[in-house]
Amino acid sequence: MSNPRLRDPLRRPPFRRLAISFSVNEMGDWVGIIALSVLVYERTGSAMATAALFLGTGFLPALMTPFFVARLERPAPRFVLPTIYAGEAAAFGALALLADNFSLAAIVVLAALDGALALTAKTLTRAVTAVMLEPEGELRAGNAVLNIAFTGGAAVGPALAGGVVAGFGVQSALLLDAASFFLIACIVLTARPLPQAEPEPEAPLRQRVRAGLDYVRANATLRRLVAAEAAVFVFFSLVIPIEVIYAQQELGLSAAGYGLMVDAWGVGMVLGSTVFARLRRASLPALLFFSTVAIGGAYFGLAVSQTLLAACAASVLGGAGNGVQWVSTVSAVQELTVPSMQARVLGTLESSVSATPGIGFVLGGLIVTQWDTRVAFLVAGVGVMAIVVVAALALGRNWPPGQGKERPGTVDADDEAMVELIPAESLVQPRSEVLK
Repeated sequence: MSNPRLRDPLRRPPFRRLAISFSVNEMGDWVGIIALSVLVYERTGSAMATAALFLGTGFLPALMTPFFVARLERPAPRFVLPTIYAGEAAAFGALALLADNFSLAAIVVLAALDGALALTAKTLTRAVTAVMLEPEGELRAGNAVLNIAFTGGAAVGPALAGGVVAGFGVQSALLLDAASFFLIACIVLTARPLPQAEPEPEAPLRQRVRAGLDYVRANATLRRLVAAEAAVFVFFSLVIPIEVIYAQQELGLSAAGYGLMVDAWGVGMVLGSTVFARLRRASLPALLFFSTVAIGGAYFGLAVSQTLLAACAASVLGGAGNGVQWVSTVSAVQELTVPSMQARVLGTLESSVSATPGIGFVLGGLIVTQWDTRVAFLVAGVGVMAIVVVAALALGRNWPPGQGKERPGTVDADDEAMVELIPAESLVQPRSEVLK
């Protein structure tokens, strides 16, 4: 199969169910974080308490996820994934109870646990997808489908959360979230048996976690790619806490105008996921390069925008880059990783990009305290572009074909075979075989 169509993976009933669960998982994450943000701010009136919630749902899960993945990659995914989703349902049920018996510490702990479960579910879903579709040459198409499911969930989740919270209250939103996770647990449990990569022989949990980290360290291309993605997420996240201040103070927008600007980014993500789906033969390094540059360019555009229309146009550009950048990174990491290490390596990637946004949150707050939000967007743009340049120089120009299959865990000779971030030739390149 030289160029699988987007619908080819969807002909597999187990994959269809995984795609549905992936979308609902992302949608539920958005409903949960928005409902909890409203709850925490209403009960405390403290921006620092809300920041603690964001750090708890980002940084703490990043520490827990590698251990969860290493522990849960061995049992059959048909039963592990529903168990994880049932755990998320229970966590949101407990959080709904805390709406009447408020405790900030308990909310942060439960939200962190749910965040770790969500990252673990996404990681294992990606690993199962790789084992299911890679032998048929359909992994790129499958990742495109999951990306559409992801961006669709991200687009619907905030609007759904806002409507439910406004109409029925925080507790109802959290209970609805719990029900959604219970539903996808049932959907996956009733699927056909899901394929599973054969992990390495049984070893202590700590040793299995270390094996994933060692695999990344031993592969020069993979190590630098994961490091670059973690670094760029600092600047991707720098503007998140200050967007509402930017909308009100710099553009003079109402809450509705701010919502339009945020929605424009979501529209761009959906467009970007469509672009990735259509460019199934495009070079992954080229997609990584141009999508990251698009996000940096969007931050420059927001730094100089004077009207809502201009800000929305920049947001659509950034969202489109966002809709391509992450799935291209995941596809590249999968390409560089042997099947038995997929879950642990993807868990390392997820953890890395979940831990670094905390640095961005703090940096953004400090910049706004000293200067203003336009400077924060400018710094974000400069940071993104600088990492693109540094990564291009550090990683080189040659994508190592079949590295994940043929030379697992090795460093290339003279450290020369590395990912191409600045494409030397055209965007779409002919291939004798489908890249994963």
